[in-house]
Amino acid sequence: MFTTTGSRGLYKAPLSKGLLLVLSGLTVMLSLLPKYQHMFEYNLQAVSHQQQVWRFVCGRLVCLDVKDSFCSGLLIYNFRIFERRFGSRKFASFMVGTWCLSALLDFLLAQTFSFLFKYEVEELPAGFLAPVFALFVPFYSSIPRVSVTQVLGHINITNKTLVYIVGLQLLTSSPFMWLLVLSGLISGGLYHSNVLWLQKFLFVPGWLCTVARYLLEPLFSSSHPTSEAPLGMGATLDIQRQQRMDQLDQQLMLAQFNEARANARHQAQQAGLLQWSRLFPSMRRRRVAQPQAQGQPSTPPPPLDNSVAEEQVARLVEMGFSRLDALEALRASNNDINMATNFLLQH
Repeated sequence: MFTTTGSRGLYKAPLSKGLLLVLSGLTVMLSLLPKYQHMFEYNLQAVSHQQQVWRFVCGRLVCLDVKDSFCSGLLIYNFRIFERRFGSRKFASFMVGTWCLSALLDFLLAQTFSFLFKYEVEELPAGFLAPVFALFVPFYSSIPRVSVTQVLGHINITNKTLVYIVGLQLLTSSPFMWLLVLSGLISGGLYHSNVLWLQKFLFVPGWLCTVARYLLEPLFSSSHPTSEAPLGMGATLDIQRQQRMDQLDQQLMLAQFNEARANARHQAQQAGLLQWSRLFPSMRRRRVAQPQAQGQPSTPPPPLDNSVAEEQVARLVEMGFSRLDALEALRASNNDINMATNFLLQH
């Protein structure tokens, strides 16, 4: 349920992988060397009174709290879908643009809070947090919501629920985290909507992308995922048993999906003026039913021969699925993208 974009890991997401490794590594290093942590504190009072403007850079890169680093890493991993959809350069431009905008908004929101409530905000949570919260804007507007289950009969659980729960956990981790959340959401909305043509001014130049492609991408690129992973060699009996149960669940789900597809095709055949299925029973069904009578495994029926919207195929491909799987799922679900997405996520 957490991985809403397929199971391809960090394939075609080198920037997300680099952020995860570098930021988490710096957090671990600072936890082992506490005498250097004061250099990465996001102290607004030192910025305004002592003109330490460099804290806008150092204080907004590394999380000093391991829990904040873990939650932000989970969110970056989940939001890797946008790097596949936008491309690494556009995704980097979004992160850099929202990072610069949120730096100004942090200061303005803190000054506004101090003016209204007569309470000076001295320090904010450190880390690469505002751009992570800014990614909730395209996540809310671009990723389709697919219902997974219901709790207590009326509470709907979707494929996006756990992501919001992790964001809520990060929100409640510090007293003034809400200020960074508000700053990130505002900066994400401004940049995503291209207000005042911000995307033309705040972007990563092409020469820097070329340098990163030759120097950094070989270090952080991931290999192409395999279609089928073998059963864990050397694993314990409990892990192997759990893997077999997962495989059986997938096979059961596939059988239910094929049955629903066959029923939909049967109803489509009976929609005409003459019910041809009664006059001329399908020979394909007889061939499929015959191996079942002999105790042999049956093959699923071929997909429906209906047209598929190219826009829906592109949306599924951008989520990380292959084009062949997207076409098969859309044909089988009669171009219902929610049903196709749900099948691809769970299968």
